[in-house]
Amino acid sequence: MSTHPATDTPSNDEDIGSQNAANQDAGNQISDNQSAGNQDAGLPMSRMALDTELKSIISDVLGIDEEQADELNDDSGLFGHLPELDSMAVAGLLTEMEDRLEIVIEDDDVDGEMLETYGGLLAFAEAKLAEG
Repeated sequence: MSTHPATDTPSNDEDIGSQNAANQDAGNQISDNQSAGNQDAGLPMSRMALDTELKSIISDVLGIDEEQADELNDDSGLFGHLPELDSMAVAGLLTEMEDRLEIVIEDDDVDGEMLETYGGLLAFAEAKLAEG
C-alpha cells in the first residue's frame, strides 16, 4: 500500500484500481454469459452467426481451409462443384449440421436443390432453425 504524499496516510488508489478492474472483469463475464444465454434461451441465431457456423462446419467436415470456406457466397456451387463434397461427405455434413445447430434433418428434407449452392444450404439451415 502506498501513502498519500501530502498527508502521509495510506492511499486506497491501488485498492480502488484493483476493484475497478475486478468489476470490469465481472461486467464482461455477465455480458458474455448474457450473449451465450440468448442462444440457450431459444432465441434465434442471427443470419451472420449462422453463416459463420455453417462455413465452419463445411470447413471441418470437408477438410478445406477456413479461408476457402469464408469465400463461399450465396451463389457458390457446392455438390458437383466442390470435389470434397461427395455423397459420403453429404451425410457427414448433414449430421454435423444437426449436432452443431441442434436441428433435425429428415431424409425427406434432403434434395439436390438445397445442396446445389451455399445460399441454398444456408436458407435450408435457416428454415430448420425457424422450425425450432
